[in-house]
Amino acid sequence: MKELSVGKEVLSYCNKDKHALAHIIVSMKDEMTIGKVQCKTCNTTQAYKDPSKVKERRQTKKSTLGKSKTSKLSNADLWMEAVNNSKAKSQAYSVKTKYILGDIVDHPTFGPGVIDKLIDQDKIQVIFRHDIKTLMHNK
Repeated sequence: MKELSVGKEVLSYCNKDKHALAHIIVSMKDEMTIGKVQCKTCNTTQAYKDPSKVKERRQTKKSTLGKSKTSKLSNADLWMEAVNNSKAKSQAYSVKTKYILGDIVDHPTFGPGVIDKLIDQDKIQVIFRHDIKTLMHNK
């Protein structure tokens, strides 16, 4: 079994992001019980919640728009599939850069993502490991 201690990474349900995400253990209640964790995505510190014991919120219609027959896949699966299908090299995300379908961007907050859809001349839909976001580009 994996040894638990302060500073180790663990999967926990994030109250702010409403997803099971990677967290860093901040405190322990005892040798085998995690107390508080810090989310690596939003940096909030909160009580540890076992993701298998938390019911995920139902997805709203807005978050399911633009998904095709792959809608049964999780965000992580969609992201992995998009990364594997992309032939582009990763580049740092910038609002000023113009992107095309399949480009891989490295966002400072959300991490690596793949351009999934061009919404307008200045908006793109990006698949990240834990979420799908609409971002600005070409400004």
